Amino acid sequence: MSILELKQGISRLSQRERQELQLYLLHLKRETPAWKRATAKKIRHMQAGKFTTVEELRARIGQK
Repeated sequence: MSILELKQGISRLSQRERQELQLYLLHLKRETPAWKRATAKKIRHMQAGKFTTVEELRARIGQK
């Protein structure tokens, strides 16, 4: 099955079926070693205190 055939098939799905497909694709992404490594790295940084607070983010983008 080609990418075009997949896209055409997806376009015929109901909104509920598309949502189910989206969840499934996210699940597949989260099972990859690269995603797991990146997530573990982010968690380590947060545990080490390397994160941005909401207040800091607002200051960066100029919101009050």
